[in-house]
Amino acid sequence: MLFADIRGSTHLAEGMRAAEFSRLMNRFYKLSTDALIKTDGYIDKFVGDEVMGLYFPLFAGKNHAGAAVEAARAMLQAAKDDRAPGKALPIGIGVHTGVAFVGTVSGAEGSVEDVTALGDNVNITARLASAAGAGEVLVSDATCAAAGLDVGDAEQRQLQLKGKSAPVGVRVLTA
Repeated sequence: MLFADIRGSTHLAEGMRAAEFSRLMNRFYKLSTDALIKTDGYIDKFVGDEVMGLYFPLFAGKNHAGAAVEAARAMLQAAKDDRAPGKALPIGIGVHTGVAFVGTVSGAEGSVEDVTALGDNVNITARLASAAGAGEVLVSDATCAAAGLDVGDAEQRQLQLKGKSAPVGVRVLTA
C-alpha cells in the first residue's frame, strides 16, 4: 500500500487563490496517477491532498511491494523535477506491505457504497505517510523484506505510530 500527500497543504492554500491551489492539486494528482499506473498500482482514492494506491499481487505481480516503492520514488522524482509555475510540491509518502480487507463498504441500506481497503496495515501505511517529511518515502521493514529491497545505507528509524503498541521500523528514501 502507498499513501502520499502534500505537506503543509493548508498553509499553501492559505497563500494562494483557489484556482491556483486547484492547479497545484491537479499537478499532484497527475504525477501520482502517472506513477501508480506505470507500476500497475490501483488508485483507491484521492482524499483532499492525499492519494491512496494499492498493489495487488494479481495485478502488480510477484514483486508488488517493489512496484509500490518504485512508484513512490517516481512520485518524489516527478515532484522534484516539476517545473510548472506555482509552488513546489512537498510530498511525503508511506509504503507498507500486509494483508487488508479490500471490498465494498456502505452506510445505511440504500446509501452510498464505496470500494476501499481497511485494517491495521492500511492504518500503518497512512501513519507512515503522515510521519514522512517533504521529499521522504518511509518504507516499512515489512515492505523492504517483501521487496528484497537493498536499502544500502538508507537512514533507519523506529517510529511510534499513533494507536500502535509497538514501534514500526522504516527506511527513509529520498528522490
